[in-house]
Amino acid sequence: MRRGYRGGDIRLPGVEITPPVACSIGIPPDPIPDRRGKLKTITGYSRNRLELYFYFRQRIYYFFFTMKCGMDLFLVTFIVNANCCAAIYWLGLTVKGSSVGWNQTHHCKLLDWLAPDQSQLCRRNLELMHSIVQAAKLTKNTCQNTFNDMRWNCSSVEKAPRFTPDLAKGTRESAFVFSLAAALVSHSIARACSSGELPSCSCAPAPAEQAGPDFIWGGCGDNLRYGLQMGSAFSDAPMRNSRTGSQAFRLMHLHNNAVGRQALIDAQETKCKCHGVSGSCSVKTCWKGLHDINHIAMDLKSKYLSATKVIHRHVGTRKQLVPRELNVRPVRESELVYLVSSPDYCTHNEKHGSLGTQDRQCNKTSNDSGSCNLMCCGRGYNAYTERIVERCQCKYHWCCYVTCKRCERTVERYICK
Repeated sequence: MRRGYRGGDIRLPGVEITPPVACSIGIPPDPIPDRRGKLKTITGYSRNRLELYFYFRQRIYYFFFTMKCGMDLFLVTFIVNANCCAAIYWLGLTVKGSSVGWNQTHHCKLLDWLAPDQSQLCRRNLELMHSIVQAAKLTKNTCQNTFNDMRWNCSSVEKAPRFTPDLAKGTRESAFVFSLAAALVSHSIARACSSGELPSCSCAPAPAEQAGPDFIWGGCGDNLRYGLQMGSAFSDAPMRNSRTGSQAFRLMHLHNNAVGRQALIDAQETKCKCHGVSGSCSVKTCWKGLHDINHIAMDLKSKYLSATKVIHRHVGTRKQLVPRELNVRPVRESELVYLVSSPDYCTHNEKHGSLGTQDRQCNKTSNDSGSCNLMCCGRGYNAYTERIVERCQCKYHWCCYVTCKRCERTVERYICK
């Protein structure tokens, strides 16, 4: 066998061996040459030294060839999975991001969880990083609170940036996390503007719409315009790089990021404050503010439940994401999309990123997704009692302290088998 073999046939004295053309092809029956130059299998054949020499040489070749193929496939899979979720690596900022001062440009290099384009934005806008770290914390906590009654409970987001397959592939779950993260980055920046935390922005300008007859525009509204501008620049930057995953993944995540920001725009509400003598509302000042985060998360959860599976194919001269089912209407700008179907998350399966529902708490009397019937996937559940000690019968005393009694109660819990 020639050293540094790079393809083609291997020619040995008295035997020809052609390497497999694909990594998935298994090792064929073990051929050895007979004295007339023909190939026979090892079964029932008398071995001499020359025959064994060629036999084991071929076996070693196939061993290293298949090892290389396996390693190549592993690396390709790792790179694809890593690239497709690189845009939310920044959720790992919750680990060390809070301890960084974010007052010098070299701080952007201390953490490996920012994509190159995000690091560049960090260096140019250091003051935004406290809001982005806050958004990372809110994304993790909000996702888990929103899905605590579902089989998939978003616990894998805590592993950021080392994501498991439920988020590393183009699943329905990754669609939700991307959209929520994009919404909360813009939300945090908009709120930081109105609270005076950012020197680069301030309160939102007065709305263009006409004020009502009973109020005037005033106050300090959340600066949604600036939040959307900087939030989209940070969230979308990795996806606009052609080296970040396949085009299908990039289009999917860019679409879902936009859905998250649209949910944020739809979450605006008019907030007012009354002014007047003795609590009267003779003058009312109003401004545009953002709904709380839980309201936005529940809106995105409903979009998650009705998300559309898409494929990447040519539409005219361009490749676009279109519904997998041909009879389904075109994808709307307000709905989440995904490329890969998710497992049922009933059983533990590391390959699919499923932790299973064994030992998860369920609600015996409920009929929704948190019910024992759905949560436990028909496996049944175990019941146990728990004693809870809490404060009760609290009384305020003038001035100024509160006394409470300690009360105990027993509650029944249910755990999936």
